[in-house]
Amino acid sequence: MSQSSRDLTIGSLWTAIAAMTLPMIVGIMATMSVSIVDTYFVGKLGTNELAALSFTFPITITIASLAIGLGAGAAAVVSQAMGAKNEKQAKRLSTDSLIIATLIVMVISIIGLLTIEPLFMVLGAQGEVLLMIERYMWIWYISMPFLVIPMVAHAIIRAVGDAVWPSIIMIGAAVINIIATPILVFGWGPIPAFNIEGAAYGTLIARVFSLILALYIAYYREKMIVLLVPALSEMIQSCKKVLKVGIPAGLGSAVNPFGVTIVTGVIATFGAETVAAFGVATRIETFACIPMFALSASIAPIVGQNWGANKKHRVLQAVKFCYLMCCIWSAFILTLLYFLAEPISQTLSSDAGIAKESSSYLGIATIGLWGYGIVIVSAAAFNALGRPISSLGYYLFRTALLYVPLSVIAGMYFDIKSVYVAIAAANVLSGLVVGWYTLWWLKKQV
Repeated sequence: MSQSSRDLTIGSLWTAIAAMTLPMIVGIMATMSVSIVDTYFVGKLGTNELAALSFTFPITITIASLAIGLGAGAAAVVSQAMGAKNEKQAKRLSTDSLIIATLIVMVISIIGLLTIEPLFMVLGAQGEVLLMIERYMWIWYISMPFLVIPMVAHAIIRAVGDAVWPSIIMIGAAVINIIATPILVFGWGPIPAFNIEGAAYGTLIARVFSLILALYIAYYREKMIVLLVPALSEMIQSCKKVLKVGIPAGLGSAVNPFGVTIVTGVIATFGAETVAAFGVATRIETFACIPMFALSASIAPIVGQNWGANKKHRVLQAVKFCYLMCCIWSAFILTLLYFLAEPISQTLSSDAGIAKESSSYLGIATIGLWGYGIVIVSAAAFNALGRPISSLGYYLFRTALLYVPLSVIAGMYFDIKSVYVAIAAANVLSGLVVGWYTLWWLKKQV
């Protein structure tokens, strides 16, 4: 282990969580800004181009979920090995995780390239929009390995206690993407205008940067990559360990966006203006959740290392602290949005009716924000413990048993505000149940 790596099994848990979380907040904000920038510039090309980009979102979110899952699998096994002070195994597992991710993503990229037209026809794309999607996704699938492999490398770097470098890389990639996208979309000097393909090329360039730097840090700084071909039996064992967590974690990451897609369909029955307001509000809500996303990313290496070191009391303390932070942050956001929901909504939509409806959602739905935070923190903790089925169960309980059914019932029998209340209720109930069960289970282990 390099000197830059931090032992998360000793010292103040408060300090460790802060040191892991704060850089991640900045990194996640930078990453999320890329999607908004791409949408903004592609939207200036025309309605068809924006529609084409919108069609790609479900697929790109699904692929991102795969990367998150593989990263969670790698982080779980590596952090536990580091906690157990088995550096040799940690390095072997890190290297094998990257090999596994590379093989899986190459297969999926090839399948993706061969199925672009039929897949998006099933999703409803046709004519000129379908042609634009084909041109965009061809480049996007080629860039896919440059997305997944760095995300797994980032998870490994965080697993050894370093959250700063992954955040620096995320910020750097975002800056490159934000600079490159308008140049490649509209052209500049000798560089021709690539239109919608320009957004995909901008993403590709940023991801190549991310890949090179992430692997450099993992190999030279953290010394977590071993340049020795593993024995087949060893590789199979690593594969089993990583995918045991990776597959359920990937599915869990995909559950929430899938649920939001269904609820968007429910909200669509109240009219186009309401859908637009929901879109504006959920963008604001997503940004409000960034510190809780960062907490869920930070808790994994802390839980993994301490569990591997058999310091289970520290795991319980860390989870309790993260719950407390979710509640404090949510109270702050709720207070802030009470005064500023409508002005913030107006910055994203010039339509007064949309801004008013968006602020109505934010005033009601964000009451349950803390519950959603508890769910994602608990799920990340259980992934790090090597109990990914419990983690997936948390997401399914929150989304499939509460969020979607309550929203559908409210939409069918009541008004739009009842849907917002249903969303808040789903988060509150899931937070209470998941939080109680997680603490009960952890106390039994201690």
